[in-house]
Amino acid sequence: MMDRMADIWRSWRSLPLWVQIWVAGILIPVNVLPFFLLESTVGQAGALAALLVLVTNGPLMWVYRGMNKVLSIPHLIAWGPLVIYLLMLLSESGFRADASMMELGLAALLLAINGISLMFDVVDSAKWLAGDRATPGIPGSP
Repeated sequence: MMDRMADIWRSWRSLPLWVQIWVAGILIPVNVLPFFLLESTVGQAGALAALLVLVTNGPLMWVYRGMNKVLSIPHLIAWGPLVIYLLMLLSESGFRADASMMELGLAALLLAINGISLMFDVVDSAKWLAGDRATPGIPGSP
């Protein structure tokens, strides 16, 4: 078990610094925010998407011993529909008069950050589906 954890850490640290900052400093914190606004529909939708990513990527990270491109696929499944929902919510026709400024701010932030992430995820998912199964930082990974 400790070897597996060490491999995951080694894989994480082998990623470019900007990716580590993006994930740990921006992507994860922004996707934790919905848990503080669970009384809102945006908070509930964001928390549900975050939980889906967490429960799928945790085991995938364990199986692949690190930060494999397969981790991008759950992002597409969870954040794709979330981004569509947020786009509809923030559009003029989807604007809810009862939405608070906090909820609309969260929606805009989730849309921006997860929208950017999805661009990377589409590329990584395509590479993984095309056969790029190597896990960064893990010598001899498939």
